[in-house]
Amino acid sequence: MIKAFVKERLPWIGLFLVQQLLILFIAFIDPTVPFSSVLYISALSALLFLLFFAVRCRKETAFYKQLQALDDSLDAPSLPRPETPFEHIAAAHVESQTARYRQKLTENQLALEQEKDDLLSWVHEVKTPMTAMHLMLDRLEDEKAKEQLTFEWLRIHLLLDQQLHRKRLPFIENDLYIEQAALEPIVFGEIRSLQSWCFQKGIGFDVDLHALHVLSDTKWLSFILRQLLTNAVKYSETGEIVIRSVEQDGRVLLQVTDFGRGISAQDLPRIFEKGFTSTDSVHHQQNGATGMGLYLAAKAASTLLIQIKAESVFKERTTFTLTFPKQNELGRLTGM
Repeated sequence: MIKAFVKERLPWIGLFLVQQLLILFIAFIDPTVPFSSVLYISALSALLFLLFFAVRCRKETAFYKQLQALDDSLDAPSLPRPETPFEHIAAAHVESQTARYRQKLTENQLALEQEKDDLLSWVHEVKTPMTAMHLMLDRLEDEKAKEQLTFEWLRIHLLLDQQLHRKRLPFIENDLYIEQAALEPIVFGEIRSLQSWCFQKGIGFDVDLHALHVLSDTKWLSFILRQLLTNAVKYSETGEIVIRSVEQDGRVLLQVTDFGRGISAQDLPRIFEKGFTSTDSVHHQQNGATGMGLYLAAKAASTLLIQIKAESVFKERTTFTLTFPKQNELGRLTGM
């Protein structure tokens, strides 16, 4: 801050030095003016200037030091008390800008909240005709048409569900209920929801749950598992999807393994990025790929303190592992 003050006052320092040099030059060339006396006065003036400069530096930089130390939040700033006219101008400007940005932030938050409510309302309204369509599909006698239409219905249903949770995700901490969640009904419930798709592709499931309960939020855990299973079914052609749960070192591990196309080594670090749909030409041309499922699953898992990890051998298999936290690690979420 001292360096900045010196740079700010360079013109004044330059003017003082020029004045002193001019006086000494006049005393030097004019024999009627005693040079030693003028030199003595210049030395006293320089000393007085240095004292004055030090006092003003301490006094004037105090305001800007406190201004610089303010945080970046838009809360009402505790501004230092301005003393000079320029400090009053700066303080008034900071206060007015902060008030303006705070008002704009409030307006944007209200608009975002309204948009979220409108979209959630729309999704819930769409679910009514979707339910009616599902009942109508059950009455179809043409099995081939029924199978194809049910598959398309499921795709729409999953996209709507994904969009619903996408809008809820920013407020997930207000929607959590941590409990001892039973894995078996969650796993089999998600498998049943995908059964028409699995029948169409000839995919089965091998489920082996050694650990039966985890501390988590049932609704959001179902959503995370739904994204992993949807991803596994989407990129598998035939065969089985293996689901395992074990307990290691006081933690529960839930694994989902498919033997489909796998994920290339260059794509593996990026699969949880928003909108990423793979650089592989076959994957990239998938019309149903939005690049949101794994991203949303990772975001929800992070809030639940679940570690999500992917391992893959390209064109052979892919394994997603959910590692659940220990009970004492959930204090931030449960308040325990």
